[in-house]
Amino acid sequence: MAMEYGQPYRPGYDDGTRRHRVPAALRAPLEARSWREFGYVLLGLPIGIALFVFAVTMVSLGVGLLVTFLGVPVLAAALAGCRGFGALERARARGMLGLEVADPEPLRVRRNSLMGWIGAVLKSGTSWRHLLYAVLQFPWAVFSFSVAVAFWVYGWAMLTYPLWFWVFPMYAGQGGIQLYGDDHHRIYLDNPFEITVTVLVGALFTMASPWIVRALTTVDRLLVHGLLGPSRLGARVVELESDRGVVVDTAAADLRRIERDLHDGAQARLASLAMDLGLAREKLREDPQAAARMVDEAHGEVKTALKELRDLARGIHPAVLTDRGLDAALSSVASRCTVPVRVEVDLPARPAPAIEGIAYFTVCELLQNIGKHSGAKSATVDVWRAEDRLLLQVMDDGVGGAHTGQGSGLAGLAERIGAVDGILVVDSPPGGPTRVTAELPWRDTLA
Repeated sequence: MAMEYGQPYRPGYDDGTRRHRVPAALRAPLEARSWREFGYVLLGLPIGIALFVFAVTMVSLGVGLLVTFLGVPVLAAALAGCRGFGALERARARGMLGLEVADPEPLRVRRNSLMGWIGAVLKSGTSWRHLLYAVLQFPWAVFSFSVAVAFWVYGWAMLTYPLWFWVFPMYAGQGGIQLYGDDHHRIYLDNPFEITVTVLVGALFTMASPWIVRALTTVDRLLVHGLLGPSRLGARVVELESDRGVVVDTAAADLRRIERDLHDGAQARLASLAMDLGLAREKLREDPQAAARMVDEAHGEVKTALKELRDLARGIHPAVLTDRGLDAALSSVASRCTVPVRVEVDLPARPAPAIEGIAYFTVCELLQNIGKHSGAKSATVDVWRAEDRLLLQVMDDGVGGAHTGQGSGLAGLAERIGAVDGILVVDSPPGGPTRVTAELPWRDTLA
C-alpha cells in the first residue's frame, strides 16, 4: 500500500490503491457506475427519438422550402436546434458517464444581423457534425437499448427466479416440492435442477450485463467526443492563432529590447565619445597632454562600446551558432556564465535554424537565471535528440524554488517554446536542485 511519508498505518485506510476483496465481476452489478451507465442507455432512446424526429423533420422542411426564401432560415434553425441538443447531450454524458467534453468553438458571426447569424450557422462544420450526431444516435440508441434491457432484465429475472414462487404462489407448479404452508396456503418449488440452472444462468447474465452496457456506452462516448466536441482542425486553428500572437508579441518585445539596449547603451556611449573627442580636438593646441588623456579615455570608451555591440549582436543571433552549431555556441555561453557549467551536446545532425536558435536562447536565459538567482555552485547543460524531438536539460545545485507562474521569466520562456509546439517543464523544489527540461520539435535543416 502506498503510504504518505510519516503517515501511520491505519486499518481500513484507503488511499486509492487498496485492493477490493470482492472481485470486480461480482461488484459491477451493484456499483453506482453500472447503474448510471444503464440509465444513460435507457434515456438515450427517448432522447434519440426526439432528436431524430426534430432533425429529419426540420431538415426535410428546410430542403423542401429551398425554392422559396424560407428554406435557408429553416435549415439554420434546424442546425441551431441540433447544437442545443448537443449541449444537452454533453451535459448528460458528463453527469452520467463522467465524460468531460469541451464545448465546440462558438459561431463566428461576421455581421451583427440575422443574415450574418444564419450564414455563420450554415458555414459552421460544428453545426453539421451535430446534425450527423442526431441522425446516427437514433439507430444506435435503439440497438443499445434493446441489448442492455434484454440482458439486464433477463439476468435479474432469472437470478431471482426462486422468489417468484413466493411473490406469485398461485403460479407455482402443483407437482413440485412443497416448501411450507398448510393445505390452504402452500408454496411449491419446481425441479431443483431447473431452479439451479436458471439461477446460474441468471447470475452469468447479471454479471455480464454491466460490462456489456459499458461496451455499449463506449460507442456513445466516441460519438459524443467525436461529433459534439471541438474538432481537431478547429482546435488546431485556435492554437495556431494563439501561437501566432505569442510569436508576434515576442518579436515586438525583442525589437523593443534591442532598441532600448542600443539607445541606453552603445548609442549613449558613442554620443558621449563624440563629445569627448570634440573637446580633445579643442584642447589639442592649448593643452596637448590633457587632449592625449582625453583621447586615451575615448579609446577605452570605444572598446566598451564595441563590446556592448558584440554582446547585442550575439543576443540577436551569434555568428558562432550559425557557423559551428549548438555545441560551440553553448560552450561559449557557458564560459561566460558566473557559475561553472558542464555542456554536453549529443546530436546526430543540426536541426533547422529556427529550432536551433530557440534552443540556444532557451539555454542562455536559463544560465542567466542561474547566475542571478540560484546561488548555485555548478550547473550542467545536456542536449540530445529523441526520435522527432530535440530535448535540452539544464540543472543546477542552487536553492530551488523556480516556477513558471505568471510574471516570472520562465513563464515568458514557456510561451515562446509553446509557440513552436514545444514544452517547458520545471522541477525546482525548495532547497534545490533545479531541473528545467525543454522539448522542441525536431526539424531538419533544409538542403
